[in-house]
Amino acid sequence: MTIRTRFTELLGIEHPIVQGGMMWVGRAELAAAVSNAGGLGILTALTQPSPDALRAEIDRCRKLTDKPFGVNLTILPSVNPPPYAEYRKAIIDSGIKIVETAGHKPQEHVDDFKSHGIKVVHKCTAVRHALSAERMGVDAISIDGFECAGHPGEDDIPGLILIPAAADKVKIPMIASGGFGDGRGLAAALALGAEGINMGTRFCATVEAPIHDNVKQLIVNNDERGTRLIFRSLKNTARVAANSVSDEVVARLSKPGAVFEDVRELVPGAKGRVALETGNVDAGLIWAGQVQGLIHDVPTCKQLIDRIIGDAEAIIRGRLAGLIGN
Repeated sequence: MTIRTRFTELLGIEHPIVQGGMMWVGRAELAAAVSNAGGLGILTALTQPSPDALRAEIDRCRKLTDKPFGVNLTILPSVNPPPYAEYRKAIIDSGIKIVETAGHKPQEHVDDFKSHGIKVVHKCTAVRHALSAERMGVDAISIDGFECAGHPGEDDIPGLILIPAAADKVKIPMIASGGFGDGRGLAAALALGAEGINMGTRFCATVEAPIHDNVKQLIVNNDERGTRLIFRSLKNTARVAANSVSDEVVARLSKPGAVFEDVRELVPGAKGRVALETGNVDAGLIWAGQVQGLIHDVPTCKQLIDRIIGDAEAIIRGRLAGLIGN
């Protein structure tokens, strides 16, 4: 029972399923569990407080799996940016072979990774950005539709359009991200021209995800309407789970003349970390996508991946094949 694509061949993984990089969540226990189940687990570099801590986390992940895993490095504009070059060096020095990049102007990072033989998967939210990344020399694209958690961009193009639009133009392997959580989604992504899927929110609701059970249950209990779009008026749209904090952010920013300073106290990443780790789901922002409406349980990563692959194969071999007449 396997689905082989250019993406699985490129990275040497069994199944075309990637656990995307998630702040505070992309730790060794989750990444290793996904990789051991045949997918691609990913550590989130900036979850670690220093480059040396990232080196230690990579070592910890290697003790938990002998399968391929990657590291996410997200580059965002900031008044006080992290030492990205030092994190990059830690990734290279640790012998990582797969990196997921995202964010703002990654050219110098991509060039350095590539010069060390590292495969780069760049995550983006628009066809034009995917083509720019392809010209930059990345090895694969992760195209992120409007349904996703995190920053979906400002174009508001859902996956049903974005994936085939990108597939029409992108020549390197491409996986689909945003709204994926089951075998139906994988089969649909393959039909739309992708060569695998990237899942974030779905992997948060697994046994191995290093977050509080209350947060996992929040994701299970929420339906497809259980998200809020924040920072829209600031042209930095983000999708998060519906809770009292995200509701208050939306309310404050909906007032005429509202600016970021009006919500600064509500949105620090440290408060989101408190929510994830303590289970107080109203302590801060919790990042989650519309796929919450398709999440009904908290399986192990192996159970989840086996189920997705089995269901996708059954759809492709069974239901879809059965619709074709002689």
